[in-house]
Amino acid sequence: MAEFTMPSLGADMDEGMLSQWLVHPGDQVTRGDVVAVVETAKSAIEVECFDSGTVEALLVDEGTTVPVGTPLARIGTTAEIRPAESPSTERPLVESPPTSTPLVRRFAKDRHVDLAAVHGSGPGGRITRADVEHSELEPEPAPAPERDVSVPTTRPAKPVHSDDSTAERPAPVRVKSSPLARSLAAELGVDLAEVTGTGRGGSVRAEDVRSAAADKGAPRQAVPEAARSATARLMSRSKREIPHFYLSTTVDMAAALEWMHARNRELPLSARLVPAALTFKAVATAAREVPELNGHWGDDGFVPAEEVRLGIAVSLRGGGLVAPALAHADTLSVAEVMAALKDLVARARGGRLRASQTADPSLTVTNLGDQGVEAVFGVIYPPQVALVGLGRIVERPVAVNGLLGVRPVLTATLSADHRAADGATGARLLTAMDRLLQRPEEL
Repeated sequence: MAEFTMPSLGADMDEGMLSQWLVHPGDQVTRGDVVAVVETAKSAIEVECFDSGTVEALLVDEGTTVPVGTPLARIGTTAEIRPAESPSTERPLVESPPTSTPLVRRFAKDRHVDLAAVHGSGPGGRITRADVEHSELEPEPAPAPERDVSVPTTRPAKPVHSDDSTAERPAPVRVKSSPLARSLAAELGVDLAEVTGTGRGGSVRAEDVRSAAADKGAPRQAVPEAARSATARLMSRSKREIPHFYLSTTVDMAAALEWMHARNRELPLSARLVPAALTFKAVATAAREVPELNGHWGDDGFVPAEEVRLGIAVSLRGGGLVAPALAHADTLSVAEVMAALKDLVARARGGRLRASQTADPSLTVTNLGDQGVEAVFGVIYPPQVALVGLGRIVERPVAVNGLLGVRPVLTATLSADHRAADGATGARLLTAMDRLLQRPEEL
């Protein structure tokens, strides 16, 4: 028996609200399946299961706020499932039900799609979200011919009167919307049925709710006050407990941009790279080379991380900040970093991050270049010990091999914890990042 507990989705999280269950008792789940949605002060998080087996009991009702570590469900693990008869006993040949994740089952239910009629294209025949979407596009079977009304019926239909309590009433329409959108709608008094959704398939996003609230004359709520309070507490703790020191360097981006432009000429528009993909990969690789800044500060001192989980600071459209992580960022190619970055930003701004994307970044990078900022000296996210800031790429007169020319340059900064490292260690990380960007083909 295993317990599925309220996860810690960030250093500033003490509790969370179980917003939505995506499974029911008796459902089969596999490690990595998304089984619930948890609302934090900052966003809605899709939470994955860490065990495979059968959901035996849901211990917390939807809408309940509980502390981190509280058991949410009991799962009978695969190892505990015993066959009722020996393997040699003959069993009747039956058709196995289609396999799918809890999130796909909920997605299909919301769209009234029968999974038994869907062909799975995933590994082992598993039904994916794309399979469900494709099934919605297939033509529906022709309707049955109408009955000949000239044939008398044995019992006349009961007339329906306006005051007849037994009259059939139309079922309420379920509006496709994100958990964060539903939460904001409740806070702002917005009827989701009256909101035009701009998400995939017309689903209502949090930004759609905010826009609808503004159109009604309600105050535009950029981010719940709890989110501001959580961020304020975390940043106050950082400046109070961490002795920061700061370094900066100027990186010549000519080689990196030339390589990127050459690659983009060969790539489709949807897969083209942006400078952030190169700089983030360079930071992650530099963190692997300088492990003294890749990890966490605990009660017993610095604990190096087992991998580079690069936290990406993402500003939300309505206000606020989240920092989901790219796992094993140093092992990804630049193209893979680009794809993962697009997914992270879309999920963060759509209020549908996954728990695995929020847990324990080992080093954070913040990029304000797209906001026109040339240099940023950030505040470290505890319990991390370093944060890299990236500014806007600008053209500056630069002396190269004794000759003056105009080059695209980037200001990179480092905020570091003086308890874990000194200036020389910080300089090694920035120098490694600079060196890697001069040879982008090796990233």
